[in-house]
Amino acid sequence: MQNTTDYSHDLYIDNEQTLQAFCQKIQDADVLAVDTEFVREKSYFSNLCLIQIATDSLVACIDPISIKNIDPLLDILYDTSKLKLMHAARQDLEIFYVLRGSLPSPIFDSQIAATVLGHGDQIGYSTLIENFSGIKLDKAHARTDWQQRPLQTAQLRYAADDVRFLIQIYPKIHEQLLKLGRLDWLTEDFDNLCQPKLYEVDEAKLWQRVSGHQRMKGKQLAILQQLAIWREQQAIQFNRPRKWILSDDLLIAMAKQAPSSPAELNNIRGIPPKVIEHHSETLLGLIQKGANTPREDWPTIKIVRTTADQDAQSDALMGLLRLKASENKISPMALGTRKEIEKIILGERDTPLLHGWRKELAGQTMLDMLDGRLCLQIEQGELKTRKV
Repeated sequence: MQNTTDYSHDLYIDNEQTLQAFCQKIQDADVLAVDTEFVREKSYFSNLCLIQIATDSLVACIDPISIKNIDPLLDILYDTSKLKLMHAARQDLEIFYVLRGSLPSPIFDSQIAATVLGHGDQIGYSTLIENFSGIKLDKAHARTDWQQRPLQTAQLRYAADDVRFLIQIYPKIHEQLLKLGRLDWLTEDFDNLCQPKLYEVDEAKLWQRVSGHQRMKGKQLAILQQLAIWREQQAIQFNRPRKWILSDDLLIAMAKQAPSSPAELNNIRGIPPKVIEHHSETLLGLIQKGANTPREDWPTIKIVRTTADQDAQSDALMGLLRLKASENKISPMALGTRKEIEKIILGERDTPLLHGWRKELAGQTMLDMLDGRLCLQIEQGELKTRKV
């Protein structure tokens, strides 16, 4: 079905007076569909370019570039009496976290909800809308530079569609979740999205994001840890992508070679001259600090090694996971991964598979199987579980 929506009543809000009037109109809404458009290619933080809001009767695109004070809108979004509908909410929530240092709640993420309704793992917004309404959305403006002004009418319509149809299909999603008894399954997942620690930088673990760290160990990782922290701090201070400060390859090279003088640092090919000029002393100090880190404080890469017998157990539990996913008509990836299963076999219990609805569907059954209370068997060509 083609999109034949009437866009004539959509609002484009680019001044504080109109924003105040809009906020008054949506003040009593219990449910708000929310989306953002942003650009991040040339910055550390996302540059917020547009906020889309929809209620049952209104659709608006708010321009935070033109409006310097969007606090009236944020006050409404942070009102805990209002449910905020989002699709793949994490990046949008990160923007709000940077804006206010806290997160709006409660949240309903339609992408997560779709996983427990049998729509696969990480379903895209346009596919979700087509599945629930039959409407095919125009993707022509997916690569829009949202910082450009003025925005074209077609671009604003494209952005508005991201909330217009979400508010329309939400009752259907909600009804299906209730019918299947799965609405409560999502509570923990949605609550986790609103935990500040999800959006905070753990400096001590930044080295794990550096491509190539897996081939390093010991003192090299201690040096890499110091360099990764410095790079992150510089990226935040100057709002630049971290790899614009120093690339991963250069961090790896510096950690491996551990230069101890400006000349040795300058011999590492590719370090920008401005970095050498302004930061060579700092970098050499960090390299020395990393090299002097006591052995017991060196970062370590945890390598999970399983025996042949444990690999066979993983195979069996993967079969069980797929069986439970099939029985409940959801994607196996939505339940868990082989890596999670291997951790469970090795005794770890703090894993998503053993929390919330995932534990109810599959995790507890896996523990029962590991403890010998349950087994898999084939009956008339079908895989089934049997209590022991």
